[in-house]
Amino acid sequence: MQCLASKILLLHSKSPGEAHQGWAWLTLALALALHITDEALHDFLTGYNATVLAMREKIAFLPLPTFSFEVWLSGLIFAVLLLLLLSPFAFSRARWLTRLSYPLGILMLANGLQHLVGSLYFGKLLPGAYSSPLLIAASIYLLWAIRQPNRNQRNIALNKD
Repeated sequence: MQCLASKILLLHSKSPGEAHQGWAWLTLALALALHITDEALHDFLTGYNATVLAMREKIAFLPLPTFSFEVWLSGLIFAVLLLLLLSPFAFSRARWLTRLSYPLGILMLANGLQHLVGSLYFGKLLPGAYSSPLLIAASIYLLWAIRQPNRNQRNIALNKD
């Protein structure tokens, strides 16, 4: 039985080289799922909520929310499922999804870097640090993949001259 990604690739891609954006999108979605699991298993939310409450004492108007574990986890599970459901559009290189890929890739890159930089700053591994290198790599892969022209764009550019 073929996996979902293989079926999507066969349906939407004209050549394997054009599938980079789809594979990068799936890789980032799965890396994010692993990152969320890492954070949940290492009690990320306790540190996050404490930090937000301390920041609010100094900056009263700061609009950062605190979360219960159930709300936090369900929201992130929903986000990962949404990313996975959007993967057919990534394989078909939908222009609107490519535009959304830039901020998503940058946000996930910053998220991964923040866990590693924070770990260095505090001198201990923060929750999410174990999976951060994978999240960073997946983000860079997505940002690289969306910059690759597809065959139709290359043919149009070649025929212009």
